[in-house]
Amino acid sequence: MESELIDLFKSTRTATEELCEPLKTEDYSVQPFVDVSPPKWHLAHSTWFFEQFILAKYRQNYKVFDDDFSFLFNSYYNNVGERVLRPNRGNMTRPAVSEVYEYRTYVTTALIELLESNSSSEIEELVRLGINHEQQHQELLAYDIKYILGHQPTFPNFDTKLKLRAQSSPTHFVAIKEGVYDIGFEGNDFCFDNELGRHKVFLHDFEISNKLITNGEFLEFIEAGGYQNFNLWHAEGWDHIEKNEIVAPMYWHKVQGKWMYYQFNGLEEIELEQPVMNISFYEAFAFAEWKGMRLPTEFEWEVASDLFDWGHLWEWTNSAYLPYPNFSKQPGALGEYNGKFMVSQMVLRGGSFATAPNHSRKTYRNFFHPSCRWQFGGIRLAK
Repeated sequence: MESELIDLFKSTRTATEELCEPLKTEDYSVQPFVDVSPPKWHLAHSTWFFEQFILAKYRQNYKVFDDDFSFLFNSYYNNVGERVLRPNRGNMTRPAVSEVYEYRTYVTTALIELLESNSSSEIEELVRLGINHEQQHQELLAYDIKYILGHQPTFPNFDTKLKLRAQSSPTHFVAIKEGVYDIGFEGNDFCFDNELGRHKVFLHDFEISNKLITNGEFLEFIEAGGYQNFNLWHAEGWDHIEKNEIVAPMYWHKVQGKWMYYQFNGLEEIELEQPVMNISFYEAFAFAEWKGMRLPTEFEWEVASDLFDWGHLWEWTNSAYLPYPNFSKQPGALGEYNGKFMVSQMVLRGGSFATAPNHSRKTYRNFFHPSCRWQFGGIRLAK
């Protein structure tokens, strides 16, 4: 078990650095808007997590790499202490990128040595949490790198293996019978606390599409005046698109009469058969209204998920992010991981082409504010 865990830890740390390898030094520290964290910050924060919650507590005579790093690279853990506010992460030109990579090597080496000498179940559990935490930041890195480069005037190419998969099967709707269903994680493998506790829900008869909505389908919504028809939108969503002058998904640009978008490969013509992505919950809801359908609830999605292909994009559901029955938080800082965000967020299910292998599962509950659209999210309809 120790060998398997060490190998997974090593591969996770390597994957984060490989994702950043094509970046220029100048790309590492910028923060174009509040939801985007600089790549340098992700690299350091995911390292600090292992240092703060494992090495400092369990490695005898461990010396932290730099006393300032907890202040610089703590994200939102109030129990740990003061931190740089999120909007100010882009102000940090120091420490240098090279120092952050030195920090990663220092912590990676120390943690491997700890695992080789001490393999208690408590340490193993925390290391698995840290691995899953870093995998979450790998995906956030992909979002943030795309935003950083996709909002530059030259739309630079980013040499990445990340590629949205095509949907091959014809569209049809899967019927689910009325009944009582079990929801939530069950088993002994890793899961996040927000997937617990398992409980029953009653669902009415419903149908859910086997495919995500495509760029071509969403283009029809645009051309039909979907962004100008207030009847399709929540009041809050309408206010949001009016205020921000939103008329298409993020990264879409109309150039000489053609819709183009940025997908890491520079500005290119949209592929009509690819799933539409980088849309907010507000846009997903309005599109469903326009089609005379709706978004599935997260419970409907989970019950039906074995019957369709998922993992192309995170999929907006019509469920608010709330605790399950008997949900409980760990004491201290780790209890801040999920529970304190259970307000003003909507649940997304599935995974995306930027999700780490074996990271997601059908009970996984992702969540974002309904206005967010820089994450790799799409639409699956229900009726």
